[in-house]
Amino acid sequence: MSYKVNIAGQGTIELDHEATLLEIIGDRNPDRSIVAASVNNRIRDLIYKVREDCDVTFLRIDNIEAMKLYEASLRYVVAMAFARAYPDLKIRFAYNVSRCVSIHILSHNVSANTNMLIRINHEIEDIINADYPLHRFVVPNEEAKKLFEEKGFEDKVDLLEYRPEKTVHLYECQGYYNYMYHHMVPSTGYITKFKLRLYAPGLLLQYPRAELGGVVPEFKDAPTFNRSLKESHDWAKIVGSDQVAKINKTIEEKGEIEFINLCEARHNRMLCELGQLIEDDIDDISLICIAGPSSSGKTTFANRLRIELLSRGIRPIRISLDDYYLPKHMYPLGPDGKPDYESIDALDIEQFNRNMVDLINGEEVELPRYDFQQGKQFPGRTVKLGKNEPIIVEGIHALNERMTSDIPKNKKFRIFISPQAQINLDDHNPLSLTDLRLIRRIVRDYQFRGSSAEETLGMWPSVRAGEFKWIYDHQEGSDYVFNSLLSYELPVMKKYAMPLLNKIDKESPFFPAAARLMAMLKYFISMDDKWVPSNSLMREFIGGSCYADV
Repeated sequence: MSYKVNIAGQGTIELDHEATLLEIIGDRNPDRSIVAASVNNRIRDLIYKVREDCDVTFLRIDNIEAMKLYEASLRYVVAMAFARAYPDLKIRFAYNVSRCVSIHILSHNVSANTNMLIRINHEIEDIINADYPLHRFVVPNEEAKKLFEEKGFEDKVDLLEYRPEKTVHLYECQGYYNYMYHHMVPSTGYITKFKLRLYAPGLLLQYPRAELGGVVPEFKDAPTFNRSLKESHDWAKIVGSDQVAKINKTIEEKGEIEFINLCEARHNRMLCELGQLIEDDIDDISLICIAGPSSSGKTTFANRLRIELLSRGIRPIRISLDDYYLPKHMYPLGPDGKPDYESIDALDIEQFNRNMVDLINGEEVELPRYDFQQGKQFPGRTVKLGKNEPIIVEGIHALNERMTSDIPKNKKFRIFISPQAQINLDDHNPLSLTDLRLIRRIVRDYQFRGSSAEETLGMWPSVRAGEFKWIYDHQEGSDYVFNSLLSYELPVMKKYAMPLLNKIDKESPFFPAAARLMAMLKYFISMDDKWVPSNSLMREFIGGSCYADV
């Protein structure tokens, strides 16, 4: 019986036999830039067999879902290279600076060096040049557990306990077995773009980025960001929250209340530390600038920092950059020809600096109030600062020196806030820092704006583009990095996010992203949020915050 395959941009073909996507591509992929496909809106690897009428879109690594498949395949090849070159070493992958994957050597008293870099690079090149096929097969969980135990993958064994499915998809290549919780490329020869470099005490793996058109980005070191990630991982190891299975076991064995309070205590400690730093230099600090990417928890953090400072006799006032937007007709236009609300040039920088300088000099200032519906400013409150009354400024451009160019640097205390997650499914499969914020955003947009998950997913690429353009380049100049991660948050978020993601129709263009997020959340056990404190940063997303009307 024949069937039709409608190939996006290429027309329809008719087949009378079962065919893999590779067979359908034929010789139309000489550079192997096609690494995956969407079949009836489901992401498939190229060895997927087509048997019935379907719509197929072939995907390159400028597509986010295809890029994630490519990155998982690259990690597989690197892990395989280590297994061949250093069979006794254990490694851990994590997301790190400059959009890279870091490779940590877990074996005691072993650090990466130039010889290791050269040897691993050679091993990777040999594997890629040999173009070994990657064979996928399905086994029952018990069989996978036995194989993982034989290979010393205790971390994978632990996670199997929380896998809702009864089977596991494994990949084999030249006797090497691993599972990356993702589809893979058909063979190792597809891995053509990557860079490996030393980054003490381990290595950094650079890979192509979809948002850059499938190009490996230029390396930019970020020591402040790296230090924050290291601190996050060190703390996660101490409390047993560096892997999903450990988080689940901590909740089961120690209880929800202890785990929540443990995580909240860390935020309290960081706020105390931050308060002390500001108090020690309060005679010179006039402006406290807070910035971070979307869904970092900036609003709750600013409120809690204000309370912390009040407890020290410091009486800050809060000023929002949102009140300094220019009239709507003066907004710069983005590449799409629409007003670019996220551009710093949409703000009246001159007026903001003038107001801040006057306040710092002890003058009384009438602040503006911006009405977004009418798209213009109106007179707002009148403010005059007294002793120990710094200004807290929060917004995506708060750390941009252009925004505060008239205020001397020694008068500013700069804070970057973001959830610096260092959580892995297992040693070879880190969870995305960006996906954690995306889940926060999906839940918050529904709770407070009535937006569907589909609407949030639709706007996320533009949000991310704005972050790369306006936020990340300024984090390295910060005086303090506040890690807003709460290790218990995904078990809490699961009950809110899963129903919203499940509502996305399988025909929706956003279904592949929803499926990916659900595949991550399914491994966490659900946790009730009744014990989450009302002043917790988590309440900014799930509701019930005591700061809701502040």
